[in-house]
Amino acid sequence: MTTRRAFLAGLAATSLAPRTSWAELGAPDFLSAALFPDGSYRLAGLKVAGEILFSLPLPARGHAAAAHPHRAEAVAFARRPGTFALVIDCTTGQELARLTAPEGRHFYGHGTFSPDGRLLFTTENDYEAGTGIIGLWDAANGYTRLGEFSSGGVGPHDMALMPDGETLVIANGGIETHPNTGRAKLNLPVMRPNLSYLDLTGTVLDQIEPPGALHKNSIRHLTKRADGLVGFAMQWQGDTADHPPLLGLHRRGEPPRMLTAPEADQRRLNGYAGSVAFSQDGQTAAITSPRGGTLHLFDVASGAFTAAHVIEDVCGLGPGPDGLIFTAGTGAVGQLTGTGASVSAQAKCQWDNHLVPVPHT
Repeated sequence: MTTRRAFLAGLAATSLAPRTSWAELGAPDFLSAALFPDGSYRLAGLKVAGEILFSLPLPARGHAAAAHPHRAEAVAFARRPGTFALVIDCTTGQELARLTAPEGRHFYGHGTFSPDGRLLFTTENDYEAGTGIIGLWDAANGYTRLGEFSSGGVGPHDMALMPDGETLVIANGGIETHPNTGRAKLNLPVMRPNLSYLDLTGTVLDQIEPPGALHKNSIRHLTKRADGLVGFAMQWQGDTADHPPLLGLHRRGEPPRMLTAPEADQRRLNGYAGSVAFSQDGQTAAITSPRGGTLHLFDVASGAFTAAHVIEDVCGLGPGPDGLIFTAGTGAVGQLTGTGASVSAQAKCQWDNHLVPVPHT
């Protein structure tokens, strides 16, 4: 008779062994990269109130992560232009796989899973051709690479799976880079960022660009609402004397809406929006600027600017039970509600750019 131990060993050999769910791990609400006091870069799982449930080592500075939709497994991406992405069992800290960008490519720090968790999509740069690529990986079989397709533009950074489970929305920043020149931007005079909607085979379904005068407004980060409304955060590559809108809203089939604050508040952003999120109820959109130490809130229905909060080195942003959650490079974790901003925890680490929501299934 087959023993349970032998049965589980057999399952493990075929990558079918039961894996811990996020709920069994304590139901973290977010993943975030961070720098800890001992100098280690780590990927942490945290609750909305700031409690750190786990922190797992990374080989270098991380940027964002992709949370598996069903099991306590995450893909941690290097800060661009990085070539590693680690698949981590968040229960044990075990490295399950290490993704390496193909020759002539680097990752852009973001990725997303298919609804069933069998496929992973990654944003990549084909730096010799100067074009954006979406890599396709088999998450059900050791994360082997299955193929790739065009991102629909140049410099794809963030990417999200739309609520229909069949469409990817991609922030093509429009900026050409090459590892030989580090993070230098090679095509600013002619850059053309876009927001591209692709099906899961790479067919372009829709694309929009910022208005012509804003062609130097690089589309960088994304959030989406349950009804398909997309929010996108931008980073201005033009004259520093200009202070254009850094938050856009878009629904397929409609022109984009550009939202901006009064001049004095807009100037404080320093042309840089680091993260974007909708509130839990979807009525508020927010962007952060670590360079300006400020967080802006807007009413989604009207597009009106509603508030600014001064928070040192704020960047990470995500939905919370009563509004929004933010993190900062100071280690602060806080909440934004109808009554204002408050710090709920002070971690002994420096939070990096993003809060990645963990699915609760």
